Amino acid sequence: MNYSKRWIPVVSRLASMGYFSGVASASTPGQSPTPNQANQSRTPPNQRGGARPGLPPFVEWPAFPFEGDLRLKQLQAPVAAEPPRRGDRQEQCSACHTPDTAYLWTDERWRLKSPPAPTGLPVVVILEPRAHLDLGDLSTMHAAELGVLTVRLERAIRSLETVAQVHVNRWGDGTAHLQQWFLARPHGYLQLRGPFMTMWDEILPPVEEHEWQMNLEYIAAWLADD
Repeated sequence: MNYSKRWIPVVSRLASMGYFSGVASASTPGQSPTPNQANQSRTPPNQRGGARPGLPPFVEWPAFPFEGDLRLKQLQAPVAAEPPRRGDRQEQCSACHTPDTAYLWTDERWRLKSPPAPTGLPVVVILEPRAHLDLGDLSTMHAAELGVLTVRLERAIRSLETVAQVHVNRWGDGTAHLQQWFLARPHGYLQLRGPFMTMWDEILPPVEEHEWQMNLEYIAAWLADD
């Protein structure tokens, strides 16, 4: 698969919104940008020095996974009506019809799962509410529990010897059932820092099956230990 064609339009759109300038300063070491540097991030890409003509500056960042001849896709016109998300209707929601046996850990209101096979990162897990709820639908109780579970999961994953940091993400366009993702950056791999780590997860060779399984069992045991 040509990953550059798959991801360039997405990240280019975010760059035009000034998204990555904030993410980069928060996710990479060093001093905070000066006001002049912050203002420069809003300069149109074709007016900045250093970047290839017609491409945003992030293509030159060390964390960006691609090099060579890159080409931007044409931005499509907005549609009149948003398409339905997967599982908008609860009776069609795959998460609601998946048994507990498919999950790493469960309790009365939450369930934790992983992708079905190892990927490029040492740990990728997904936290879901048992009820058919999206982020904005959570009750006060669910919201409080989500905060506690997020902290517990981050601690559990980061305590693994092979893990340096943990990224926590929620994307709202795929499924109507809330999924909060936890992605572990392997220790020492500085090139994976920042907003492109989800790309690296698909590009890197999968971790060893035994290591992957041990990591998941460790995290499940951490959550089960109240």
